[in-house]
Formats: sequence, C-alpha cells, structure tokens
Amino acid sequence: MGELQEIPNKPLRRGYTTGACATACTKAALLHLITQKIADSVTITLPIGERVSFITTLKESHQNQSSFATIKDAGDDPDVTHQAEIIATVSLNATGEIIFKRGEGVGLVTLPGLEIAVGEPAINPVPRSMMRAVCQKILANYQLEKQGVTITIAVTNGAQLAKRTLNSRLGILHGISILGTSGIVTPFSAASYIASIQQGIEVAIANGATQLLINSGARSEKMLRGLFPTIATTSCIHYGNWIQETFEKIKVTPQITNVTMGIMLGKAAKLAQGQLNTHSGKTSWDKQFIHQLALEAGYEPEKIAPILSLNMAGRLREIFTFTDQELFYQKLLKQCYDHCKKIAPKITLELYLISNDGVYIRYQNT
Repeated sequence: MGELQEIPNKPLRRGYTTGACATACTKAALLHLITQKIADSVTITLPIGERVSFITTLKESHQNQSSFATIKDAGDDPDVTHQAEIIATVSLNATGEIIFKRGEGVGLVTLPGLEIAVGEPAINPVPRSMMRAVCQKILANYQLEKQGVTITIAVTNGAQLAKRTLNSRLGILHGISILGTSGIVTPFSAASYIASIQQGIEVAIANGATQLLINSGARSEKMLRGLFPTIATTSCIHYGNWIQETFEKIKVTPQITNVTMGIMLGKAAKLAQGQLNTHSGKTSWDKQFIHQLALEAGYEPEKIAPILSLNMAGRLREIFTFTDQELFYQKLLKQCYDHCKKIAPKITLELYLISNDGVYIRYQNT
C-alpha cells in the first residue's frame, strides 16, 4: 500500500469495486455462452439495491466457454486497481454448483485467518454471492437450473498491482483480491484500510501471534524491525491514520497480549492530544497544547516559546534534542501511551518515537 494521500478539496466522484466489475463480466459472459449474443453493456444489482450498468467487451469465445472484460472505474479514489482490466471467463459444468477459480492476476490465499479458505482464489464472500446470484437467475431464465457454472476471474497486470497493496502480508500471493461489500467505492473512504488492519490482525492470530508490531507505514516499520528481527511479517500491522480502530480491534482480540508501536513525531503530536485519527485532512497538531505539555515537563518559557511559531510538528527536533533523556519526548509519549491504553487496557504496550533519519526514542513507562 502506498503512502497516504491528501484528500482533494472538491466534490469527489464515486466508483465501483472489483467485485461489482467481476459480476458484470460474469453476467455478460454467461449470457453470451447461452445465447451467443454479445452484450456491449450489462446491468447488475449492487448489494445496496442500486442498479448499475457496466460497459463490457468480448475477450474470447469458444464453444464451451466465454470471456468478457470491463475496465474498473474507482471514481476519484486513489485505488491501485483504478483502470484495471477485470476479466471473467465462464463455462457450464455438470455439478450443479457455482465454482470459482483463480485466473492470472488474482491472488491465492495461503494463510489462515481470512474469510476465504487456504488454497482458494482471493475472491471475497460478497463478490462470490453477487456472481452466484447472477448466474442462478440467468440459468433459471433459460431453464438450465441443473447446470453448474465455473467462473474464472482474472486481472490484467494484477500481480504487479498487488505489490502496491498489503496482500502479501496477509498471505494473499500472485495477485489482487476481488473485493467489495456494497459494490461502491467511496473516494478516500477509510473502510478498505480499516478492513486491511482487521484482516491483518486476524491473520496474525491465526498464525499463532500473541505480539504485534504496529506502525503507521512501511518506512517506520523498516526502522523498528531492526530492533525486533524475529517478529514475523504477519505480526506487523500498518495502522496508517486509524489508531483508534487498530486498538479497538486489539481490545476484542484476547490472543494479542503485547503490542509494540512505532510512531512518527507528527502523528505523536496529534495522538498526544487525543486525536485518534491522524489524517492531515481531518486533524492538525495543536501548538498551544504542545507548548503547555512542555511547560508541564518543566522547561523554561523562553526555551519553548519557539513552539508557537513552528509550521510542522516534525520541527520540534529543532527545540528538543531527539534522545531518550529529553523530558519533552517522554512527556509526549506518556500522553500517547495513555490514550492507547484507554482503548485496550489489558495489553502490554511499548512505544517507540521514530525520526525520519532512523533514530528512535523508547518510552520509559515508570
């Protein structure tokens, strides 16, 4: 998953999930297989009840199978699968069942803890349900209820796209996941990121973890893993901006007893004042609060007066030496510690404040 992006200050256009796209392609392909008619577009019903049309293109046709594609439109969301080609290939089978197979560019589930069993294609339950319903309706319309359908979903360049997601960390290899619960992509929605946090924790406990290493992203994780080289990748979670949701999931996951948290200075300045969603589009650091915190730590007013003129929290290093012994950082980390422990009071929590150049400060909880 790439760096978190700023939210544009304009009306945002919504898009559609990979699951919705795969369903539209499945419908077009099955109709073509049965009727030999080529559908330039098909309409499907989303889980939220809305009917939406998708442009579809015939990719390949044989006597026993048919393939259709559509281009995913994620709207204004910075989704890695925006403009990806989603392809469904369908064939009839004699089992009477709807069978899902993994095509090129769709991930393979290799670790327990997800909603999909190990060895299955990474096609989530709601998209499967959508495709199953579409097939059953078409089969009924053409008096083919006893037939089964084999559906193979592929994504062009899906393996490359997956490198920009957290899939490999969740044990989903070789491609992306076919996702969606509503069929709609809401631009800059936290839902997908929070879902990946929750899934990551579920995968960690399914693989025997009792300790998590949580960080805002890949950069801070790389720094902190140098201190904890034996922690498995599956136990490393990116909380992004969603600290509250991460600790809420930890709270209801009793298997997790120890959490080591890495946090950068800018996010720490927000968390210390109780801002549990640290996105710059949602919150900003409070200079007055940080100034008061420094006063309470015992600093002379003349030393800390420059805080009030700083434009970035990261520049606090210009005032306070970035070391374990600097009382300001210990005071800051105590505030962060207390806010996290309020959410998940039973865990053992370690905090590390991390700088851009790889230096860290460990919170000394005394």
